[in-house]
Amino acid sequence: MSELLDENGKNHKRVAFLVATEGIERVELVDPWDAVKDAGHTPVLVSTESGEVQTFDHLDKAETRPVDQVVADADVDSYDALVLPGGVANPDALRMDADAVELVRAFVASGKPVAAICHAPWTLVEADVLKGRRLTSWPSLQTDIRNAGGEWVDEKNVVDGNLITSRNPDDIPAFVSALLEALQHGVDSAVSTD
Repeated sequence: MSELLDENGKNHKRVAFLVATEGIERVELVDPWDAVKDAGHTPVLVSTESGEVQTFDHLDKAETRPVDQVVADADVDSYDALVLPGGVANPDALRMDADAVELVRAFVASGKPVAAICHAPWTLVEADVLKGRRLTSWPSLQTDIRNAGGEWVDEKNVVDGNLITSRNPDDIPAFVSALLEALQHGVDSAVSTD
């Protein structure tokens, strides 16, 4: 397990944030990242290439962020959870990267929390991990999710096993709450909200 203990014996967990090099919706990366960090855990930016990634505020360039690890070098055993931020171009690029798709597939199979927001479930579709799963996303993905064997619902936050999903930036508070609950008390304690 990748948990770290501080001087007081408190559990600190490592959370992988998997993104492409550009097209990441800034708020869907930064808000969960800050919440994970503020809760005493260690967020790690994993991307398809080294260097920096470009975030966006919808279609406008926002800030860049340094990459901590290239996805080809990442493994599930080094992390306690996976977060998949959205943005249209980000998950579309990730689903074309074999290493990213394999990491997502391995995380889902591991039973560790996998949190995906907005367009991010496209990578879950590509990883072929949605059969029989209930989830939400940006509405335009519902046909893709259904075609992949998932049940799409229009709710702000859905937890199904180790999958935590939300629709859009307005749902970030519920998304973050479920993620932090899963980190602190296990995925069984995270709950869906509507």
